Amino acid sequence: MAKDTTGRLHVTVKSGGKRKLSSKLWLERQLNDPYVARAKREGFRSRAAFKLTEIDDKYHVLKSGMTVVDLGAAPGGWSQVAAKRIGLANGKGRVVAIDLLEMPEIAGVAFAQLDFLSPDAPKRLIAMMEGRADIVMSDMAANTTGHRKTDQLRMVGLLETAAAFAAEVLKPGGTFLAKAFQSGADAELMVQLKRDYASVRHVKPAASRQDSSERYVLATGFRGSQA
Repeated sequence: MAKDTTGRLHVTVKSGGKRKLSSKLWLERQLNDPYVARAKREGFRSRAAFKLTEIDDKYHVLKSGMTVVDLGAAPGGWSQVAAKRIGLANGKGRVVAIDLLEMPEIAGVAFAQLDFLSPDAPKRLIAMMEGRADIVMSDMAANTTGHRKTDQLRMVGLLETAAAFAAEVLKPGGTFLAKAFQSGADAELMVQLKRDYASVRHVKPAASRQDSSERYVLATGFRGSQA
């Protein structure tokens, strides 16, 4: 164990045994990530909670009493942040989370284990919300193959589908926030979003690893399903 350039102790994971190099590097990065340690201290289920926190601190997308949809919610870090910021513990607002995977219960959050690509998913979500959403958010990422071009196209495809889903369940004036990756492959989608929303921008919170091409699309002022 040694100190890094910031003076923090740096944990090195030993190689050997059945552990692959990629697993070693991932584990080492997790052990040395200050956001991972902070998430454990503050009771968040993932470091991703701080990405949403930082975006909301700057752009104020979560407001008291809102109805929130969290796509691909497991393990629940974003739902935790949303629940706190809309005042769910005080009976304000609603958070509906969906994922293909199971997700441990979060007080007040309605969870459905379903595929948002399912044709009846929007109808089911609207029924759970008893109306439409103020914000649809997604921290989902497509499974990677290691082939850069293929992975970019997969991510854009997932983003396009999430945007189409949002258009079905959002109220006019609503917000869409979703993970993207820096590439020119999403240019056509950006044109569509700029038609459907009053404002569209890319944002990169500090909690996103700086060596990653990860960023987020933030679209506000949904013009309505007839846009």
